[in-house]
Amino acid sequence: MAARPTWKGFLKISLVNIPVRVFPATDAAATISFNQLHRECSTRIQQKRWCPTCQVEVANTDLVKGYEFEKGRYVVLEDEDIAKVRPESTRVINIVQFADAAVIDPVYVERPYYLAPDGTVAGEAFAVIREGMAGKAAIGKLALYGREYLVAIQPRENGLVMYTLRHASEVRAMGAIDELKTVPAKIKPDEVKLARQVIGNFETGGDLTQYKDDYQEQLRAIIDAKVEGREVVTQEEEAPPKVVNLMEALRQSLDRVSSSRKRTAKISEQPVRKVVAKAAPKKRARA
Repeated sequence: MAARPTWKGFLKISLVNIPVRVFPATDAAATISFNQLHRECSTRIQQKRWCPTCQVEVANTDLVKGYEFEKGRYVVLEDEDIAKVRPESTRVINIVQFADAAVIDPVYVERPYYLAPDGTVAGEAFAVIREGMAGKAAIGKLALYGREYLVAIQPRENGLVMYTLRHASEVRAMGAIDELKTVPAKIKPDEVKLARQVIGNFETGGDLTQYKDDYQEQLRAIIDAKVEGREVVTQEEEAPPKVVNLMEALRQSLDRVSSSRKRTAKISEQPVRKVVAKAAPKKRARA
């Protein structure tokens, strides 16, 4: 099934305006979700808005937005108050600067989207800008649904990928983590050397497509079994050995990788035996 765009607008770079379509880069349907049911009758539960002071259910028309400025004290904001600062949706992704792609800190990245040209006429300009952005990231702003988003756009394959970004005020500084203050500044060179050897044995090209969500697959198997009336028996996981000493843990890790490689080599060196199915003996025809 072809992906459907969730938004249409323009990518604006100075005087250049390119009609684009925006597609979600992630698939929410890939993750299993649940509904809350009443155990007694398996009916889906309704969520009701309840006022504990008035002891009544509150209709949507009687709801207002409140900001807690002190514990238990709120200031009420009406729709007209919020409208004074709400940005008007412009259907324009306005690029304000370019930077090296490497400067985009992953901690700022919120959600990915794909950009594609809206129509064949826009395709040529889209391709030119994409090639011109090689190694670069465009930083821009997008006013949508009553709020302003900070975005970063980078070339990816034959398209563009757009990330909505968190603002700096939303990112907590690592200095606020007290536990990190106890991390020692001086470390033993021998331990670092051994750690790099262990890490080197696990180093790959970083292809994430080789991994699958085992939890989701096992959960799906349980759901299918319950639908079909079958029982699923799961195997208990083996507890990892407890190793207190860091150097000993690193040495055991190296030994485990080495022994695993030796076993793989021995198996690959063994000659491959061809299994040929023997035909059944023919029965002699009776005279």
